[in-house]
Amino acid sequence: MTQNGFRAEEIDTSRPHPARIYDYLLGGKDNYEVDREAGNQIAFAAPEVRIGVRANRAFLQRAVRYVVGSGVRQILDIGTGLPTSPNVHEIAQEVAPDVRIAYVDNDPIVNTYANALLSRSGATSVVLADLRDPRAIVEHPEVRKVIDFDRPVALLLVAILHFLTDAEQPERIVATLRDALPAGSFLVLSHATGDFADRSEAQAVYNNATATLNLRSRAEVERFFDGFDLVEPGLAQVPFWRPDTPPPPKSREIGFYGAVARTSG
Repeated sequence: MTQNGFRAEEIDTSRPHPARIYDYLLGGKDNYEVDREAGNQIAFAAPEVRIGVRANRAFLQRAVRYVVGSGVRQILDIGTGLPTSPNVHEIAQEVAPDVRIAYVDNDPIVNTYANALLSRSGATSVVLADLRDPRAIVEHPEVRKVIDFDRPVALLLVAILHFLTDAEQPERIVATLRDALPAGSFLVLSHATGDFADRSEAQAVYNNATATLNLRSRAEVERFFDGFDLVEPGLAQVPFWRPDTPPPPKSREIGFYGAVARTSG
């Protein structure tokens, strides 16, 4: 048994995993041959995907700087994926060294890598938990060690909700998390879409992975922000959310929406 109660045989390396595919497409090394094969299939079907995942990562960095610059000193990053430097705590603590971060992911491999690579100071925690049970995340003792839900929190749901099916009620999950946030909190969210090109072939690659890819339209993604006030420029393709460098080539084809929003009232 591991410290989180998982046996080695319960860690599935026989099928592609979204976090490891993402790591491969970003140019990382924490992946297996099955993930690289899937990533190559996705890149063949959607040639802009590598540009897209890098643009999504850049959006995350800009959004973290924005929320920390707005005064938030606590970040709850759900679906963190494999650590990629600069990670959220590195970005945030460059702006304000006293920022505290709780990382959450449901993959034991991600959890193992994160525990090995991330700072284990009192300012960060790494939690093995599943977005499908948002109440368990909010109440998790390791989250509570770092996050005080009586003070503003930045909730990060970056490139994670598209791995939930409609039957898993992602809007309800986001609403449960929203209701746990105090006034002055933020939501940072990005989501894959097929609005700009037919990406059904790339989507189909995930049918053999440990989670399916569920592309959603602009209107469907906007519903995740119910109860929040969108920060300008609102929901946008990720390269065009407050860019600090010229957008990369083929940015108009990138199938990721992103936005930052603040709790209403």
